[in-house]
Formats: sequence, structure tokens, C-alpha cells
Amino acid sequence: MAQDATVPRLNFGYWLDKAVEWGQATALESQKDVCLHLPQLQEFLHQLYETIKHSRSAVAIQQFPLIGQLLGRLCWNPFVIGYDESQKTLMYCLCCLYSSEPQNAVELKANSWIRSLLCHLLSSSKWESNEAETSTFISALGYTSADYYCHLVKNMVVSLVTELRENQFNGLNIQGSISASRVNAVSICCVPLITLPDLTPLLETLLLYHGGSSKEILSSEFLEAVNEAFLKKKISLPESAVFSLWLRHLPSLEKATLHLLDQLLSIQLTSLEEVACVMKNSLL
Repeated sequence: MAQDATVPRLNFGYWLDKAVEWGQATALESQKDVCLHLPQLQEFLHQLYETIKHSRSAVAIQQFPLIGQLLGRLCWNPFVIGYDESQKTLMYCLCCLYSSEPQNAVELKANSWIRSLLCHLLSSSKWESNEAETSTFISALGYTSADYYCHLVKNMVVSLVTELRENQFNGLNIQGSISASRVNAVSICCVPLITLPDLTPLLETLLLYHGGSSKEILSSEFLEAVNEAFLKKKISLPESAVFSLWLRHLPSLEKATLHLLDQLLSIQLTSLEEVACVMKNSLL
């Protein structure tokens, strides 16, 4: 099995062994060891992300067959995800493993597993380090775990939308502004969740958000994924958001144009009215 030079095989095995040894870091010695190794772990995760970020999920898994086991164990270690940079990089790596077009039951199951891990990471906080206490807390609220995380995603979306819109209106308030890197990170984390209905308000807000930067602050992966989902009618967006997408990312506009031409050439159109209807629905 070929391995990328930036992430040696022995190094990957070393961190997998460490993740198994740490478990969920309930023992004091494990907690100390995690803290001691966090800087090196973060560097490894960054290298891993750089290696797989341009690969299809199937290729990444073929290159690192145990990557799911490693990421899964690290995501459930509260001392690992308590470090913001590690949590963020774990999210990036999980996004790389997500199949935008799952071809079989295995990929569908993997996507479901990735979504559950992302929800766990997005909902993690210090008091949630004890799973039993978390379950008790959720039950006390009158929720099942599924209901709780569903409400959590909705609340998170509302919170981010409010923050982005307020920042857009108060762009001159430098102290209160959101950094471009944070907006970019939010857009990357949205990639595997784009088709979730609850995420639509956040997609719209991100597409209409520009901030004070002269450069594009949304990730190209996010813009491409939104465009792909829109063209395949997996999501519905207002015209203003779609136009903003195409204006800020010309490859998406080109793809939308080719998609329209393909539609016009491949379907049987019996009148100019039908042609006009197809073109109108394309928003081009």
C-alpha cells in the first residue's frame, strides 16, 4: 500500500496506538500523556489533512485503511477535542472522508457515521466530557439524544446566522468583527452537511456575506458543493444567494451554464415555451 511521504506509515501507526492507549482519557496518566503530545498530534493531523484534502474519500481510505478508527477514537477523547486546533483539524479530515455521491451501502453508512461525529464535535464542551452526565442532562431536558442534537444544530445555525448578519451590518466595528479565517472554517464545516434542511439559512447567509476582506473568504470546496447540490436540486436557495454564489465563484457559474446546455440538448423540447421555462428555472 502506497503511503504519502509527508505522513509516514510508522507515524500513522504510532498515533493510532496512542489513540487506543489513551481511550477516552479517564485515567490521570492518560490525561497527562495526551497533554504532553498535543502539539505533535496537531502537527500530524495537519499533515494528514494536507495529504488527503484533494483526494476522493475512497482514495483517502484506500491510502489509510485505519483512518476511520484513528479519527473516531480521537473525536471521543475530551482532552484531544478540548484543544480548539485539534478539534478543527479533525473536522476538516472528516469532511475529506465524506462522499458527496455515495455509491454503495458502505459509503452511505460512512456518511452517517461522519455526520454523527461532526455533530458530536460541534456540540462538545467541557461539561460534556462525561458521557453519563451528558445523557442525564439530556434526559432532564425531556429530550432523546437524537432530538437534542437536532435542536442543537438548529440553535447553532440560528446563532451563526445572527452573528454573521450583525457583523455584516456593523462592518466598521473592527473589534466586533469576525475574522475571515473563522468564516472560512465555518464554510468548510458545512460541506458534509449542506443537504440538511436546517442548514439552509446558514448557507444563504454565508453566500451573501462578504466581510471586509478583498479576497474570497469562503472555501472553494464549500462553493463547489453548494453549486453541485443546487444544480441537482438537493437544496433550494433564494435567487439572491444563487447569484451571489455565481458572482463570487466563476467556476460554479461555468458549471451551471454547461448544466443548462446539457439539459437543453438532452431533453425533448417541443416548443419555445418549454425552452424558455427550462432557462427561467435555471436562473441563468
